[in-house]
Amino acid sequence: MTHATTQAIIDSFFDATNGDPFATLGMHETERGIEVRALLPDADHVSVIALESGERVAELDCLDERGFFSGVIPNCREFFAYQLQVSWGLEGQIVEDPYRFHPMLDDLEQWLLSEGSMLRPYEVLGAHFMECDGVSGVNFRLWAPNARRVSIVGDFNYWDGRRHPMRFHAKSGVWELFLPKASLGQLYKFELIDCHGNLRLKADPYAFSSQLRPDTASQISALPNVVEMTEQRREANQANRPISIYEVHLGSWRRNLENNFWLDYDQIADELIPYVKDMGFTHIEFLPLSEFPYDGSWGYQPLGLYSPTSRFGSPEGFRRLVQRAHDAGINVILDWVPGHFPSDTHGLVAFDGTALYEHADPKEGYHQDWNTLIYNYGRHEVKNFLSSNALYWLERFGVDGIRVDAVASMLYRDYSRAEGEWIPNQYGGRENLEAIEFLKHTNWKIHSEMAGAISIAEESTSFAGVTHPSEQGGLGFNFKWNMGWMNDTLSYMKLDPIYRQYHHNKMTFGMVYQYSENFVLPLSHDEVVHGKCSLLGKMPGDAWQKFANLRAYYGYMWGYPGKKLLFMGNEFAQGREWNHEESLDWFLLDENIGGGWHKGVLKLVKDLNRIYQQNRPLFEFDNSPEGFDWLVVNDAANSVFAFERRSSDGERIIVISNFTPVPRHEYRIGVNIAGCYEEILNTDSMYYQGSNIGNFGEVRTEEMESHGRKHSISVSIPPLATVYLKLKTE
Repeated sequence: MTHATTQAIIDSFFDATNGDPFATLGMHETERGIEVRALLPDADHVSVIALESGERVAELDCLDERGFFSGVIPNCREFFAYQLQVSWGLEGQIVEDPYRFHPMLDDLEQWLLSEGSMLRPYEVLGAHFMECDGVSGVNFRLWAPNARRVSIVGDFNYWDGRRHPMRFHAKSGVWELFLPKASLGQLYKFELIDCHGNLRLKADPYAFSSQLRPDTASQISALPNVVEMTEQRREANQANRPISIYEVHLGSWRRNLENNFWLDYDQIADELIPYVKDMGFTHIEFLPLSEFPYDGSWGYQPLGLYSPTSRFGSPEGFRRLVQRAHDAGINVILDWVPGHFPSDTHGLVAFDGTALYEHADPKEGYHQDWNTLIYNYGRHEVKNFLSSNALYWLERFGVDGIRVDAVASMLYRDYSRAEGEWIPNQYGGRENLEAIEFLKHTNWKIHSEMAGAISIAEESTSFAGVTHPSEQGGLGFNFKWNMGWMNDTLSYMKLDPIYRQYHHNKMTFGMVYQYSENFVLPLSHDEVVHGKCSLLGKMPGDAWQKFANLRAYYGYMWGYPGKKLLFMGNEFAQGREWNHEESLDWFLLDENIGGGWHKGVLKLVKDLNRIYQQNRPLFEFDNSPEGFDWLVVNDAANSVFAFERRSSDGERIIVISNFTPVPRHEYRIGVNIAGCYEEILNTDSMYYQGSNIGNFGEVRTEEMESHGRKHSISVSIPPLATVYLKLKTE
C-alpha cells in the first residue's frame, strides 16, 4: 500500500526536488484499488489505455493544473500494462509512461559496480537501447550516490528537469530511468540536485557520443559491436617483431585546403592510410581522441572518455578509420589519458556535490602543472570507470594498443610538488599506491580480456619494473617510452660537432639500462612544440649540416635497440614547430620549394622502415643482450660509434655513425665475423641529398686485429652520416 498523494509531494515534482518519483508515479495499490498517477506538465487531459485490449479504462483527474494527474481504475485490484492517452490543447497522442516499468538493474550488477569488479560497466551505465515489457526505448543509468535528485533532460522532454526524475538504487548509488520515447541521435544530459542543494547539469560520463565543442551535451548512440582480435594484428604487436610507429594528431596532419577545417574520419582514412603504408610504418598512434573541450590541449584534457571526438565525425567513422588501417596491415595505438581531467562544469568535477571522481584535498586532487583534477584511484567505481575505458577502445573499436600518458605523474604523490604540498601514502612514502594498483589492474584487464593488445607507458623516471609482469612486482606494461635515450641523444645532437667529443657518453649511456625494460624510442610531439624547435631546427650548422645531422640521427635511431616512434612531419623534416591549428607543411616536398632536402629525408625514413622490417637483427632481440655488441664505443675524438645487431639465425648488421662533418676514410673497425659486408644503407647517399661518400657497395674483412678482434674492416664513413653494413651469406 502507498501513502496518499499530498500537495507537498505534487509540489516537489514541479519544484524539481523529488528524488523518489517511483514512490508516487506510475501504478500503485491503494485502499480504493489500483491507482495510476502521471506527471505530464502542461497536459490538459489524460486517459489510461489497457495495452492488452486497447480500451480506455479510466480518465485521470487533474490534481494540479500544472500537470499532475491521478485516478483509480474501476473494479481493478491487479497491475496491468497500460499506456496514456494525453491531450495538449488540440493535439493528442498515446505515450508510454516511464514510471510503469520495473527496475532493470539487478542486485548482482549493483554489487559488482560497487565493488569495482564489473569488467565492462559501460554495458550497464550510460544510455543503452533495450526492450522492457515488449517496449523499445533507452535505459539511462548514472552513478551519483550523493545527489538528492537526478533527472534526464534532453531533446525528448524540452530539457525540462521536472518531467523525468530517475529511480535511485541505494545499494550502488546508481540512478535509473527507462524512456520509451528516446531515440538514436537525440541529445541529453543529467540534471542533478547535489548534496548541497545546488542544481548541476552534467554530461554523461559513459556517453558513447558527444556534441562538438563548445556545446557539451551527450548524444544517444548505440554501443559499438565487438571487434575481434586477429592473429595478424596480435603477431604485429609482439616484442620480437618490427614496430615502427607514426604518431598523428588528426586535427593537423592535413586539413581542408579551402577553409583550413578538419578532415573527417573517412577523408583522413583516404589519405593517411595509403601514406603510412607507403612509408613503411607498422603502427599508427593517434593523439587522444576521447572527447575534449579545448583544442589547444590536443586531446590531453579529455572529459568524454567513452566518446570518440565529434570533431572528425561519428564513432562509426572512427571505427571505419581503424578498419581501413587493419585492411592495410597497419595496427592502431590510441593515446589514453587516465591521469587527470579538466574542471569544466559539465564534466566530472564535484559531480554530485562531492569530490566523486577526484580527491577532495587539492594536495591529492589538483594537478598544478595543468590546472586539472586528479582521479581518486582508490575509489572502486572510479578505478573501474577508467580501467574499463581502456578495454572499451580495444574491444569496441578494434584499437590494438594504448599509450598511457603521463604515467610518472600518476606514480608519485609528490610529482611536481614542493615539500609540504603533498600527502604521503599510508607508509609515509611518495608512491601513489592506489595509482600503482590501478595501472596493474588495467594492464591485467587488457591482457586477460584482449590477448594480443599492448599497453605502452610514457614514464619519465626510473621507476622499477614498468614493463615487468605484475605477478613479478611490475606494472604489467608491454613497452615503455625511453625518455632518457631521447633526452640524451637530442641533447647530443643539438651540440656543435666540435663539442660532441666531450659528451660522447650521451649516445652510449642508454645501453647501461637497455635491458631493464622493453623500450620504445620516441621522437614525439612533445619535442617539437612550446619553443623547442622542430627536430630539424635543433640540428646545428648550415642547411646542409642540419639535414645531414638529422639523417645521421635517424639512421642511428633505427639501428639502435628499441621500437621506433616518429611524430608526423618529422619524416620529411618540417622546418617549423608543429602548430595544431594548421596542416603540416606538405608543400616542402615540392622540390621547387624544398629544394629536394625534405624529400630526401622522406625517402630516407621510408628506406629505414623497409630495411628495418626486412632484417631481423634490427628488431628481434631489442630486449636481449645477445642481439647487440659495441664495436666502437669510446672514439670520442672522432665522434664515431659502431655496433653490431644480431638475429637468432646468425644474421648480422653493423651500424656505423660519424657525428662530425669530417669524412673518416680507411677507418678500421674490428668485427666478430669475417666475410663480406654489403652496404645496405648510407644516409649520405645522393638519393637523400648527401655528399655520396661511401664504400662502393660492400667491404671485405681482413685478418688484421682491431678493437680486440682478429678480423677487421676498413671503411669510409661519410660526414654526419650513418652506414649499415650487412654480412652477406657466402
